[in-house]
Amino acid sequence: MQTPDRTPLTAPAAVSAAEQGERLPPEHELEQDLDRSDLAYRRWLSEAVGKVHADANRSADTHLLSVPLPADWGVDLYLKDESTHPTGSLKHRLARSLFLYALCNGWIRPGRPVIEASSGSTAVSEAYFARLIGVPFVAVMARGTVRSKIELIEFHGGRCHLVDDPCEVYGTAARLARETGGHYMDQFTYAERATDWRGNNNIAESIFRQMAAERFPVPTWIVAAAGTGGTSATLARYVRYAQATTGICVADPENSAFFPGWRDQDPAVTTDTGSRIEGIGRQRVEPSFAPGAIDRMMRVPDAASIACVRVLERLLGRRAGASTGTGLWAAFRIVAEMRHRGEQGSVVGLLCDPGERYLEKYYSDAWLAEQGIRIGPYVERVERFLSTGELGQAGPVRLGG
Repeated sequence: MQTPDRTPLTAPAAVSAAEQGERLPPEHELEQDLDRSDLAYRRWLSEAVGKVHADANRSADTHLLSVPLPADWGVDLYLKDESTHPTGSLKHRLARSLFLYALCNGWIRPGRPVIEASSGSTAVSEAYFARLIGVPFVAVMARGTVRSKIELIEFHGGRCHLVDDPCEVYGTAARLARETGGHYMDQFTYAERATDWRGNNNIAESIFRQMAAERFPVPTWIVAAAGTGGTSATLARYVRYAQATTGICVADPENSAFFPGWRDQDPAVTTDTGSRIEGIGRQRVEPSFAPGAIDRMMRVPDAASIACVRVLERLLGRRAGASTGTGLWAAFRIVAEMRHRGEQGSVVGLLCDPGERYLEKYYSDAWLAEQGIRIGPYVERVERFLSTGELGQAGPVRLGG
């Protein structure tokens, strides 16, 4: 009987050790170790973060001002006064958060510039923090920005790069960062993620803490305006995290894409003209805007925004920027609606920055005439509201969803 052939049909050829060695990667490629640690940089980073933390300790909170309304209305109105920050605006909180975020991500390096696209107040605050940690700062801004803001940026050691078209600020800032080896801060992308919205003395937590002893401690509404969208995102996320029933309303000026983008649920909306209310309103829907967290939006005429800050000066004895007026008009409308329905509660808005920065614009009758802005009818409506509680405007359009 013949013995079967048990040789495999495809027997592997014998491989010599030498041939096997040629096929395998060299020993030094199997195990690799790259060390880019830089103790000098880490010491600089630790010192820089410490300086930013120290600023937070020095300016831990801002005042909550009561706007005088008749007590028998049963509705109380407050303004969170962000103008008392070291750099005079709401953007001081944002700039601090952006610097901490960029430092801890390793994006800011000693000696290299920080570059930002900004309409003014954010750049003022970022120039302050750049000088605090000892790095150069460049603000890319529209040529029409008020001179007082440019001077404030320069006062804090920053440099201004002006462009003719406001839509050019993004690309120009990114280009300058590439050319200089610096970091483009990009507030419009990172504003909503740089801030710890769960707490840590953010603006929302501060409002709720300060409201605790008021007669209506949980606000019925908080009103904000959108520049990056970061503040409204922080407020909206916090009230949900805190399990509060507070509504978040965003007031938007003329020529801004935020309102139509939110109304139509279309983040691709753009506008042809930039906002005349500095610090808020954009020609595109910025990445930091969180539309799904917003309960209500109002489009506010520029004339109404300016009328409100003119009247506010009489009420509080101080001037505020027109972005404060945009939110205040929306707050007045909400108060009027609550009073009409017999509801009691509280409404909180923001005093964003001081009016002294805008004497040549919103407090100049000549500038208003040049722009064709008539604030008289809106001043009359606000004055009538303060005496009667009636603002003379129809109620909101209810949207499903």
